[in-house]
Order: sequence, then C-alpha cells, then structure tokens
Amino acid sequence: MKGKTRARLSLMMFLEFFIWGAWFVTMGTHLGTNLNSSGGEIGTAYTTQAWGAIVAPFIIGLIADRYFAAQKLLGVLHLLGAVLLYILGTVDDFTSFYPYVLTYMLIYMPTLALVNAVAFNQLEDPSKQFASIRFWGTVGWILQGVLIGYVLLWESKDMLEQTFVLAAVASAFMGIYSFTLPNTPPPAKGQKASLREIVGADALGLLKDKNYLVFFISSVLICIPLAFYYSFANPFLNEVGMANAAGNMSFGQVSEALFLLLLPIFLKRFGLKTTILLGMLAWVIRYALFAFGDAGSNIWMLFLGIVLHGICYDFFFVSGQIFTDYKAGEKIRSAAQGLITLATYGVGMLIGFKIAGLIVDNYALVDGTHSWKDIWIIPSAIAAVVFIFFLITFKNEKIELNK
Repeated sequence: MKGKTRARLSLMMFLEFFIWGAWFVTMGTHLGTNLNSSGGEIGTAYTTQAWGAIVAPFIIGLIADRYFAAQKLLGVLHLLGAVLLYILGTVDDFTSFYPYVLTYMLIYMPTLALVNAVAFNQLEDPSKQFASIRFWGTVGWILQGVLIGYVLLWESKDMLEQTFVLAAVASAFMGIYSFTLPNTPPPAKGQKASLREIVGADALGLLKDKNYLVFFISSVLICIPLAFYYSFANPFLNEVGMANAAGNMSFGQVSEALFLLLLPIFLKRFGLKTTILLGMLAWVIRYALFAFGDAGSNIWMLFLGIVLHGICYDFFFVSGQIFTDYKAGEKIRSAAQGLITLATYGVGMLIGFKIAGLIVDNYALVDGTHSWKDIWIIPSAIAAVVFIFFLITFKNEKIELNK
C-alpha cells in the first residue's frame, strides 16, 4: 500500500470518528441542560445508536453490497448526515430532537462498515495494516474531546448546541471527501440477497458451543453497564463540577489506544479467560470509583474511572472479537462478527440505554440534580454479576492470535 493511499484512508478514519464523538459524548448534557430532558428521554436518545446498529446490516447487505460503490454511498450518507446534524443544533425540545437523531443514527451506523470496506479493499495484508489505519479514528475521537473541552470550552460556556454544527461541518467535508476515495465496487453485485446471510444467521451454529454461548450471553449483559457510561458519564461529570469534562473523557480513548497495543501480550501470557475477566472487573471498579468520587479531593477517582476505559473496552470487546474470529473460522467469519455486533451494539445496548434512563430518573432529586452514588452502584453491581457468571461457567481456551 502506497503512503498516499495510507494517508487518505487514515484521514477517512479520523473524520469518521471525529464526527461521531463531536456530538455523541456531550449529547446527554446538552439534552438535560438545554432541552430540560429527563433521564428517560436521554436514555431514549442514546438508544438510536442501538437501532442504527440493528438496521445497519440490512442497509449494507441489501444496498451497499449489491448496488453502490462503498465510497459513493459513504459520501451520500455523510452529506445527508450533515443536514440532520445542523438541524439537531437548532431544535429546542426533545419531541423535535428525537426524530432527527434517530434518522441520523440510522444512516450513520452503516458508515462504520463502509469505511472498513473501503480500507480493507486497499490493504494487501489487513491483519498487519488495518490497526494502523483504524488508530486514526481513535485520534479523531480524542481530538474532538480536546477541542470541545479544552479549546472551545463549550461545556463551561453552555454552548453545547455548537457541537452539532461542528459535527455537521466535518460531516459535509467527509461527504465530499468520500467521493475522492479509492473505488470500492459492490462485492455481491448481481447476487440475490439472503436474509439469513444479512443477519448473520449462518453463525448461529456457534451458540451450540457451550463456551461460546456463555461468552455470547455475557457480551449482551455487559452492554447494560456499558450503556450507562456512554449516555450519562458526561452529564454526571458536569453535574458534579468537573471542569472540561469532554476533554478529560478523551483520556479514555488514549487509554484505549495504549491497551490495544498491550492486549496481545495479555492474551498470550494470561489467556483468554483471565483477560476477559480483567475487562469485566474494570467495569466493576470504574463505576465504584464514579460512585464514591467527587470533583474535590477525590477527583483522582473520577480520572481513574475514565482511564480504565482502555481495559474495559479492549480486554472484553476486542478480545471477544478475536475469540469470535477464532471460533468461526474463515467460512463464516463475517457472519459471526455481524451476529456479535448485532447482539451487543444492537440488542444489548438497546436494553442498557433504556435501563440507564429509567434508573437515572428514579434517582433524580427535587433540585434537578441526581443521587449519583446510588446510580453508579447499580451498573457496578450488574458488571459484578456478569463477572461471577463468566468466572464460573466459562472454560479457558487457548487461541492462536495469528490464525
């Protein structure tokens, strides 16, 4: 792969995740502060990610894989997304906000698969080259947090509606830029669409393996506490008085990048089960730190909870993707990855966001604040239950990382 192509693909990944993070991280704070939304409404707004993840395989399988070059569909979707993002920054009530954010996520989530398709189509050795391209997506997510939290200070200035304008401008640029990307023709052009193939049903046979079934169930359940972080970490940090919360949360992505490099070492030295258990335990500890931390003398607990994100995400979800690839083999590899993504970011997160919203509402106080200690103890306890379930029922397996 030529250096120019690498640079073009890296910029594509940078923009893709800059756009998402620019508004998604602080949406809960924006809804609660500027639109006076309840916890339930905030949770409902975040479920749009899950609905997008559920719908994405159908858009990719029925449209992208058969009729349109990936880079052209990517461009169209981001141009449409730019319009929707701009509108989201102008509405002033949740009833008007929700239809636009739902529509946006239904067209954004498929772009995650499209950027991967464009990248993979240009790589001679994806197993060695893709990580360095995807790394720039993490950089994009980090940079938006630094920009919003430390440079523009939109949280402290109560100007979070501007995050949608920022994302809209980036999305418009991404839309135009996408048409210049290397051609990625539809891989299944002329073939009939199979519902079984689209939803990853061919991979359901993996659930006959008791060990993989335990992992599959655990993956869905651990998404419940994960949803608490995505939807309410930023509102929580702002409410308790942490300055530049969005910027500080970007340290979680720095941690994610670092632990991604350490993951192969942990898998080789400690094995799959221990590595996944460490990821689950990190969720338990993270939420306990949030429960007992504050923006005063215990602010270190909040920062530690943020930087644990690398272990929380990489050691469970990335390890799980590797385990799924190992179990599936080459024949049903794509179907298996599609199935686990649908189950986690679709079904699991959908349940998690709804539960998180209900719990936050249940612990709302009369002065408009929340009893965050009571709130964070709940996802910590859920993660602890999943940890114990996995510890008792999952049998360790040795896997070859270079399979």
